[in-house]
Amino acid sequence: MDVRAIVCVSLSLWLAAAPLRAADQPANPAASSAASGRQWFRAYRFREEAPVNLANSGRLEALLRAGKIYLSLQDAIALALENNLDIELQRYGPRIADSDILRAEAGGLLRGVPTSVARGATSAVAQATGTAGGQAAGAQALTGGGGEAFTAGGAIITTTGTAIPNLDPVITAVYNWSHRTIPQTNSFITGTNSLIIRNTVGNMALRKGFLTGTNVEFGWNNSASRTNAGRSDFNPSTTASFNLTITQHLLQGFGIAVNNRNIRIARNNRRVSDLVFRQQVINTVASVVNLYWDLVSFNEDVKVRRQALALAEKLYNDNKKQVEIGTLAPIEIVRAEAEVARAQQDLTVAETRVLQQEMILKNALSRTGVASPVLAEARIVPTDTIRMPDVEPVQPLQDLVARALELRPELQQARLAVENTKIGLEGTKSALRPSLDLVASFQNNALAGQINSLPIPPIPGTNVTVPRNPASVNPFFIGGYGTVLGQLFRRNFPDYGIGFQLNIPLRNRAAQADMIRDQLTLRQQEIRQQQLVNQIRLDVTNALIALQQARASYQAAMKARVLQEQTLEAEEKKYALGASTIFFVIQAQRDLAQARSTEVASLSAYIKAKAELDRATGQILDVYNISLDEALRGQVSRPPAPAPEEE
Repeated sequence: MDVRAIVCVSLSLWLAAAPLRAADQPANPAASSAASGRQWFRAYRFREEAPVNLANSGRLEALLRAGKIYLSLQDAIALALENNLDIELQRYGPRIADSDILRAEAGGLLRGVPTSVARGATSAVAQATGTAGGQAAGAQALTGGGGEAFTAGGAIITTTGTAIPNLDPVITAVYNWSHRTIPQTNSFITGTNSLIIRNTVGNMALRKGFLTGTNVEFGWNNSASRTNAGRSDFNPSTTASFNLTITQHLLQGFGIAVNNRNIRIARNNRRVSDLVFRQQVINTVASVVNLYWDLVSFNEDVKVRRQALALAEKLYNDNKKQVEIGTLAPIEIVRAEAEVARAQQDLTVAETRVLQQEMILKNALSRTGVASPVLAEARIVPTDTIRMPDVEPVQPLQDLVARALELRPELQQARLAVENTKIGLEGTKSALRPSLDLVASFQNNALAGQINSLPIPPIPGTNVTVPRNPASVNPFFIGGYGTVLGQLFRRNFPDYGIGFQLNIPLRNRAAQADMIRDQLTLRQQEIRQQQLVNQIRLDVTNALIALQQARASYQAAMKARVLQEQTLEAEEKKYALGASTIFFVIQAQRDLAQARSTEVASLSAYIKAKAELDRATGQILDVYNISLDEALRGQVSRPPAPAPEEE
């Protein structure tokens, strides 16, 4: 057998076996043939993804005791990692990116990966006032908006640059049966003026592209014919051919770097999906932390309002006794009673705000929100309290900024966006070149049949018939399909050729426009990347300043509260001695209630400013010991905290 025939057949068998090699192989080498068949057809079957899981984790039930949810901050974060729907939504992102990698490895165009990130729930105060609770000014531009601004893959199928070859082998099979009746103007060649041909065609082709810019096509063509032509030596007859065509791009579309650009972009987009998931976890954790501390401060504010109500009721009762014994005018009872009503109203507002905050927090920690009556009616009892350290740890600003530039996922997404655009430019540059292809073709032909049993027609114009002599027919061609295969593999009738195809687009304006646009897009992304760097520096600086301000505000509020307690005590003594009026006592009570409320709000502002600094520097996950692997699985290994002892 000719060496070229061996190469031809080996290449065809290798191409035909490629789908089998790509298919998943069973873990057990001794798997049955039926299992192998199922693996083969797996690529052509619809496989439904698992349905959405809306069941809450068991942690929520473990924390529910006697109609109350005893919740620590770590448990709140764990519940968010297990049940929050914003995080659950982003768990599909890496899997979508994996499907894009699979598509790119087949030579398909990219569909892009989702990069939008939810901001997270806001507190009851934020809903009432319209401000973003728990976040410093400008934070939203880097949380919810940051992911949307830097789309590394985009949601639009990429079509610019040179076409990428189809990397998956494609088998094409054609079967055709035909009956043709062809009128003949001259019967000399066929022996009849009405040529009838019955033809059966069975062809197969196998095509595959390679990252080098090579396209290979192997064809196997077969045709079996039966005719009424008496002058044909063979009837019926079978013709067949093996053909191998190799096309290699030499200029446009040449090289692995050009043709694997979508694979590299898809793999970068997989990293983008991981970063988007990390960013969503950061946003959700920061939101839950703020919701939790707001709930703690709202509960403290309820205690403050109850103290104010108790003071107002005590003043009302004391005045009532004095009016009864005639040492005080009756109008003072009305004033004290009005103050009791105002204090009761403030308490009601504070209590309802706690209820609203509990509903918001439960909605963020449950997959079904508050649809369950048990969960909706359960009250949340925070077990952690806000504490301010005596000494604030000194953290140099430049170190915090450097850590933020290293950890912030938005900036890493922006860098990948720039990298992907540079990768895409390789295809756009290649499209600028003329198209020059090297085309090589190899073909083996074969013919076999039986000696025509029809009589030889007489020569036109004469009545002389020539008897068919079987010895005059070359016996090399007599036989069936085995003879055809023998001729093909022996390459008895070879054809081969080589050539070049050149295509030069004059002016080449479309490719020039794509190159200009892609470069300008790259420059825009570089500017946005620098904008994000500047914004991160500003965020860290503002968060550090806000933390210092919050600490100073709390210290001032604490001193103001002590002063108001002393003022009220002095005013009450003066009022008991008749040196003051009830107006000044009520005013002192109001000032004390406001001072206590301001102290609670200042302490809450401090703890949220600290959380914002952790978020701005990108280290909030490390601060709360959060594992991204556990967040991705939706299972936190840390057990629920034990419930505190009832007082």
